[in-house]
Amino acid sequence: MDLIKQNTQTKIFKSILIIFLGSILLAISAKIKIPFYPVPMTMQTFVVLSFGVCFGYKIGLATVGLYLVEGIIGLPVFSNSPERGVGLVYFAGPTMGYLIGFLFACFFASYIKLEDNYFIIFIKLILSVSVIYILGVLWLGTLLGWDKPIVQLGVKPFLLAEIFKIILLTLLTKKIIKLRRFI
Repeated sequence: MDLIKQNTQTKIFKSILIIFLGSILLAISAKIKIPFYPVPMTMQTFVVLSFGVCFGYKIGLATVGLYLVEGIIGLPVFSNSPERGVGLVYFAGPTMGYLIGFLFACFFASYIKLEDNYFIIFIKLILSVSVIYILGVLWLGTLLGWDKPIVQLGVKPFLLAEIFKIILLTLLTKKIIKLRRFI
């Protein structure tokens, strides 16, 4: 019985450590801007989808959730904070839909399986990342008004970078899923 209790405690500790370190990795991925056309690219969506693929939806959602809470309480973890504000004011701004979309994208990405072929993985990743942009556009349109060119503002500049990240993650996914055995 003690061995079962010890294994459970070890598993809980590992999960908490992964969630905490994952939120730090997500914050770092938000801050590093890679030169790309037409706008600089961050690796946030790549990391969010990777969490779902590697850790499954429970740890993935807890990690993204912790990251969002860190930002809401005022830690400068979001992409353009503290330059454009911090806390709930920043969170409730133009990027809120995208940030909430991270949770859904992570959840959907967790359904990618080792048995999936690369085409299926690619499609599942496209669908997962699309949720981020759908929620982002819905919030952006609500906030800024639907008379503005919302898709041109909130999606089009990021398409090339997203396709690049999805292709990269598609190629790495089978290796990432195999990491689950060691976690």
